[in-house]
Amino acid sequence: MTQEARTLFDCLARAPQCRVLVMGDVMLDRYWTGEVARISPEAPVPILKVNGVQDLPGGAGNVARNIAALGAQVTLVGVVGQDEGAQALAAMLGEAGINARLHVDAGLR
Repeated sequence: MTQEARTLFDCLARAPQCRVLVMGDVMLDRYWTGEVARISPEAPVPILKVNGVQDLPGGAGNVARNIAALGAQVTLVGVVGQDEGAQALAAMLGEAGINARLHVDAGLR
């Protein structure tokens, strides 16, 4: 094993003792999956029959989630709108063990 690999493994082993602050743009990534049955006659746009929707933290939320998965204690600071997506995002971050300090700005959509 190279010295670089040993250093990396040593850092990862110490992750549970680390406290990390993540600040940045927080967003909800929403993925729709399904099947395209046809193309719209009005424009060359596929018409999707949605079979499933998956929500995941995006932006700085994704970074915080990845750091928490390594075992570190994470605090996330960001701004969200006052909507269903922000509520879903806050719940997901809490479930991941992230201390989310999200400022709600009613003017954001």
